[in-house]
Amino acid sequence: MSEIDHDSHYTENVQEHLQKVQALLEKHALVESLAHRQEMPRNERHGLVETLLHKQHLNELREKLDSLHPADIAYILESLPIEQRLLVWDLVKAERDGEILIEVSDAVRETLIATMSRDELREAAEQLDTDEIADLAPDLPQAVMRDLFKSLSIEEREQLREAMSYPEDAVGALMDFDMVTIREDVTLEVVSRYLRRFDELPDHTDQLFVIDRDDVFKGTLPLNILLINEPEMEVAPLVIHETITLHPDDKADQAAQAFERYDLVSTPVVDEDGRLVGRVTVNTVVDFIRAESESDVLNLAGLREEEDIFASVWKSAQNRWTWLALNLCTAFFASRVIGAFENTIAKYVALATLMPIVAGIAGNSANQTTTIIIRALALGQISPSNARRLLYKELAISGFNGLVWGGVAGLFAYFLYKDTMLGLVMTSAMLLNLLLGAIVGMMIPLTLQKMGRDPAIGSSVMLTAITDSGGFFIFLGLATLFLIH
Repeated sequence: MSEIDHDSHYTENVQEHLQKVQALLEKHALVESLAHRQEMPRNERHGLVETLLHKQHLNELREKLDSLHPADIAYILESLPIEQRLLVWDLVKAERDGEILIEVSDAVRETLIATMSRDELREAAEQLDTDEIADLAPDLPQAVMRDLFKSLSIEEREQLREAMSYPEDAVGALMDFDMVTIREDVTLEVVSRYLRRFDELPDHTDQLFVIDRDDVFKGTLPLNILLINEPEMEVAPLVIHETITLHPDDKADQAAQAFERYDLVSTPVVDEDGRLVGRVTVNTVVDFIRAESESDVLNLAGLREEEDIFASVWKSAQNRWTWLALNLCTAFFASRVIGAFENTIAKYVALATLMPIVAGIAGNSANQTTTIIIRALALGQISPSNARRLLYKELAISGFNGLVWGGVAGLFAYFLYKDTMLGLVMTSAMLLNLLLGAIVGMMIPLTLQKMGRDPAIGSSVMLTAITDSGGFFIFLGLATLFLIH
């Protein structure tokens, strides 16, 4: 089966699970509504039938949920209205709560945690590894975190403190402490016996990490090398020393690029003294990349945070207020630009119908530039030495597009209104506004990054404001100079 076919099959399975759960919820809701209709005559036999149906549907639903992977349950919870979501959450086995809380989105996790008691939250978190608890920690009440610290071993407490000390965009926040370490002065047979003592190996174990007595990292021993060599051989001559290592303070996006570039499954994390402190695995990196891509999409739209699609109207509206308010201010500014040329528009009414074309095309072009620049920034491809060259290239592209498509728009204006000068003004305005769009489309993300902000935050809102106001000013200004006598 091809990768595409496999992904399609997986998606279909998840959708089938969701549809099955929704069907069972609808049956449950139907029985509930019948039970609450006071006008319907209720005898003992009828009430018994309703009770049995009610329990049957809930049991079917519970059995269905028990058979699903935590990630699938998380997807189902995110896809259900809050009332149904909480009903499903109550039916999930308590020992799976922690795994599911890790999988769901931040917004949905908030609604689930709000329904759980202090003891339930503590028990759910105790099911997780220390690096997973660190991911969950920002959403847990302080009282629950205090209980957790008391229940952990000294080593686990130190690991949790270390994981929580790093910012979200650092390698330390992605780090996993569950790994297999060996010494280089033992034989492969000893290593094999050691591995057989595990009930199961840590997830994504493709290599063993070789350290000395002081935990200093020496290299790696891939499992395939362990399997194909004679048991009597020592580890030392088989160790791969040229290994890609990460530092806890490295940026997480740099780690993601390394995993993508070198097709890594896992890689060691070492401190400034060269000691092995953890590892990063591909599943964590994939989760980080997905979260970053989702965040970029939200930021481009000006949303403050991830939104639960079934959240209340009030909460969803608040999430969208910031950039809508800014957008309203920029729209008023654009209207004032137009207002400054009221006399020009009154004398040449055709300008009113052509203004949106100049602003719209430039806005689209600027968004294309911004998207390319944000992607290049994310990949680390832009530096002070090549930024100027990129600016010249974007100006050249916009200049060429301005001449081509501005010419088309100018011809359109000429044939529509039989005015040669209007066509030339249209062409010139589109050329100048596309050049303006190229400049701001590149400078906005670069400036935001230099300020330590996410380059994607609200870029589209600011671009639209500048290209609209700039387009109106350029077009109406040229019209005033060359058309109004």
